[in-house]
Amino acid sequence: MTQYQGDQTVTMGEWFVTWLIMIVPIVNIVMMFVWAFGSNTKPSKANLFKLGLLLSLICIVLTVILAVLGLVPALPDLLDGYFY
Repeated sequence: MTQYQGDQTVTMGEWFVTWLIMIVPIVNIVMMFVWAFGSNTKPSKANLFKLGLLLSLICIVLTVILAVLGLVPALPDLLDGYFY
């Protein structure tokens, strides 16, 4: 695997296009993996998407654990009155 050798700065235009792509369902998940583990991705962008994938995994695992423990159906009751 080769390291990215070009300019290390991600421009505002690149971030704009990146976040536009992230709006598209399914494509955003695929692109997260491409940008996180692709060899042509700038390091700061790769690190951002590696973190995003890690946080997504943590949320999925916690949701599964809470569902198995039966706590997910109780969440609406816990939040009842919170938004008043």
